[in-house]
Amino acid sequence: MPASKSLLARFGASLIQWIDSDYTSEPPEVTRARPDGVNFVRCIPFAILHLGCLGVLWVGWSWFAVAAAIFLYVVRMFAVTGIYHRYFSHKTYSTSRFGQFLLAVWGATAVQRGALWWAYHHRHHHLHSDDPEDAHSPHVHGFWWSHIGWITSRRNFPTDYSKIKDLAKYPELVWLNRFDIVVPVLFAAGLLGLGSLLETYAPGLGTSGSQLLVWGFFISTTALFHGTSCINSLAHLMGRRRFQTEDDSRNSFILALITLGEGWHNNHHRYQSATRNGFYWWEIDPTYYGLKLLSWTGFIGGFKPVPPSIYREAEIAAHKDTIHRMTLSSVQDEINTLKRVLPTAAAIALATVNSPEVAAQIKKADGPVIHKDVSELAEQPPASTDSN
Repeated sequence: MPASKSLLARFGASLIQWIDSDYTSEPPEVTRARPDGVNFVRCIPFAILHLGCLGVLWVGWSWFAVAAAIFLYVVRMFAVTGIYHRYFSHKTYSTSRFGQFLLAVWGATAVQRGALWWAYHHRHHHLHSDDPEDAHSPHVHGFWWSHIGWITSRRNFPTDYSKIKDLAKYPELVWLNRFDIVVPVLFAAGLLGLGSLLETYAPGLGTSGSQLLVWGFFISTTALFHGTSCINSLAHLMGRRRFQTEDDSRNSFILALITLGEGWHNNHHRYQSATRNGFYWWEIDPTYYGLKLLSWTGFIGGFKPVPPSIYREAEIAAHKDTIHRMTLSSVQDEINTLKRVLPTAAAIALATVNSPEVAAQIKKADGPVIHKDVSELAEQPPASTDSN
């Protein structure tokens, strides 16, 4: 096939994939084997999503619209973290077949593709975390590619159903995954219709159909996308490591706030099957709290706990970290003491050697300057006082 016709075929396939995600002009295996690269047709939906936020210049704002945007951010972030991640990707709790269908519909409102595509890529991430096969490792591909670029690559578009056989056996889930545009379109249309009704029957709220569409869909969804993407781009760069996993996953309180508990990423990479990511009560995990509330209705259940062995491992890690911190603290105390003492000592020394006679007696030839990085001291254990 001539290059021009091949290019045209791929362009047409990309357009059709907006409606039918499983459509392809070549075998999915061939697509996945291609090198990474930005598919500009796939960038169009992201451009529309971000440009839609500019609609605020025409529709303005109201307290109701802003509150709706925040509410829909939280509810749909929960759908991503509690449903796409903790249910479909890791099966950390259980529900009925109809229950999982409802969960998949709820998750689809986040506009982050279908549940099966999401689960496939996330499981692949855990298998190859921070190695060259990881589609969105910031250490391998850089920040921007891990944040948004990987989604625009043709090789990451197909869903490998052979890697999610536990989910692919349900035709209703496959349908939602294949036509993943349906729920977002209905969701956006619903917001437009609701805003129009409120404009007519509740004018005191000061909103309208177009305003609710801009705030509830475009602004809220854009913020949701970047909030979720922070786990790919930042959760392997910022924060602390409690467990020495094979990747560079980290725990971050800030990311936990943004993503309702997903910021405890090092915890999660150490033990993926737990329903909670915040292993301790002080590690805020709103997703887990929401799942717990939902379990009281009987809709979900079978939560998987963190095993005692993991907590023992964490205690050992905490003990080592405490020793390390004490070493750092002792060195810092010495540095602080030097900062207080040296100015006084310097003043006395200057007064003592002020006369030419004394200065001539203590003057020495210039020699090499020795620099010692104090941080090196912090890495060394304290010298032993044992004489044996």
